[in-house]
Amino acid sequence: MRMKFEMPVREEENSMAKSYLDSLLGEREQIQHVARQHWFILFSSIALEIFTILVMLAAIITSVILLPDYLLITFVVGFGLLLIPIVSMIHDVLVYTHHEYIVTNRRVIQISGILNKQVIDSSLEKVNDVKMAQSALGRIFNYGNVEILTASELGVNLFKRIENPVQFKTAMLNAKARLESGEHWDAPAPAASDNVPALLAQLATLRQQGVLTDEEFQQKKAQLLTKI
Repeated sequence: MRMKFEMPVREEENSMAKSYLDSLLGEREQIQHVARQHWFILFSSIALEIFTILVMLAAIITSVILLPDYLLITFVVGFGLLLIPIVSMIHDVLVYTHHEYIVTNRRVIQISGILNKQVIDSSLEKVNDVKMAQSALGRIFNYGNVEILTASELGVNLFKRIENPVQFKTAMLNAKARLESGEHWDAPAPAASDNVPALLAQLATLRQQGVLTDEEFQQKKAQLLTKI
């Protein structure tokens, strides 16, 4: 008897599952976790642009006060130049938001690029080892590097400064364990007449094997108990 377990995915992760990502998914392939690089990466990219915009705004305001006779020229030239850092900042934000790291029930996918897309994926079956590195600052602000060692031609897949690396690594290892144990998370849901005590025993076994976390076990247990 097979059971259907739906992995909890945050609402913001669902919202990030864009149509392009959907087109990459195979039949019955499900998203387990979505992550991006830490917001430090975005801030470091746009900090200079934000500073430039503030300086230029101050210069425009000062010119309007000191040179009221050249008001039109000041606005045209000032805001024309102001568009340069604004467009650059928007580009950096788009690059950041379109760089995603996705764990599915079959593989790990890295997507980057706004219009021109680059996709690198590693099959969970070929993942040999996972290394995570966090500096002291990374532990404080919750970011780090996750390195995936695979048996494929790529060999190493390095994710730099991703947010919440522990959660990402855990989601990936859990998905790999489920795949290797033969659990079909997308299998048909059990009928109402299924033996609830037997299903509870299966849940307990999965928790002991480390396939289910305590939180997932309690959630599925509560769902089964409602059928008694």
